[in-house]
Amino acid sequence: MKRYGAIEGGGTKFVCAVGTSPQDVCAEVRFPTTTPEETLGRAIAFFRENGPVAGLGVACFGPLDPNPASPMFGHILATPKPGWKNADVVGTLQQAFDIPIAFDTDVNGAALAEARWGAAQGCDPVLYLTIGTGIGGGVMVNGRLLHGLLHPEMGHILLPRDHQADPFAGACPFHGDCFEGLASGPALEKRWGAKAETLPPDHPAWDLEAQYIALALVSYILTLSPQRIVLGGGVMQQAHMLPRVRRKVQALLNGYVQMPQVQGEIETYIVLPGLGAQAGVLGALALAMQER
Repeated sequence: MKRYGAIEGGGTKFVCAVGTSPQDVCAEVRFPTTTPEETLGRAIAFFRENGPVAGLGVACFGPLDPNPASPMFGHILATPKPGWKNADVVGTLQQAFDIPIAFDTDVNGAALAEARWGAAQGCDPVLYLTIGTGIGGGVMVNGRLLHGLLHPEMGHILLPRDHQADPFAGACPFHGDCFEGLASGPALEKRWGAKAETLPPDHPAWDLEAQYIALALVSYILTLSPQRIVLGGGVMQQAHMLPRVRRKVQALLNGYVQMPQVQGEIETYIVLPGLGAQAGVLGALALAMQER
């Protein structure tokens, strides 16, 4: 049986794996994201040791260029990650391996994996949103991942807000108070002076956080009409967050979307990842298998 290689390229760590499915991951390694040369070199060494693989999928932090017809295909673009701006990820890997290489965002990969093996099986369109160190969204529509000028940048939409109730200026270096600037893990820490995971469930941070997430989800529901929404990332690991978000989405929609998934079945409409923390690396595996 052919096996495929997967790289989940995160801003903090890289995860590399070889396999064919969640039940067949025969080798895996994790290491810190340092320089492009060192990090990609470690990935290449892993696949040389654990190969051969029939194809390679890379689900990576961005922004990046996923368009094979573009001269910048396979590159990371204007990232704030030091040393990674314009890094040629695919080109470096292609020099080492003469195999098909699929390249997309980590959240697009996670959307594909959740649709194939996880909490969004049988659904289309699918929205996967991660809320953690950053905020990003991936979308699958008609069985294909959504691309356009580049790829969705759902963490950088602007949200309605009450500046008197929340005078926080935001933490995004590009937009200040965009969704990511207001609701990412670093934004929570900067606003409240403590790491999010240390804040008790009754802290006012969480009600405000749920409001911002719900405002964003309502925009996505009304524009993309997803059949399922999967919410990942560290912020959503707080057990009390998902019920808060669901209630606020229903309140903001105010009965406008007359579908049972929103009206009475929201517990199965807005869900946590079925693949847990493996959604990213399995997304890369799904990308590689889709490329064949």
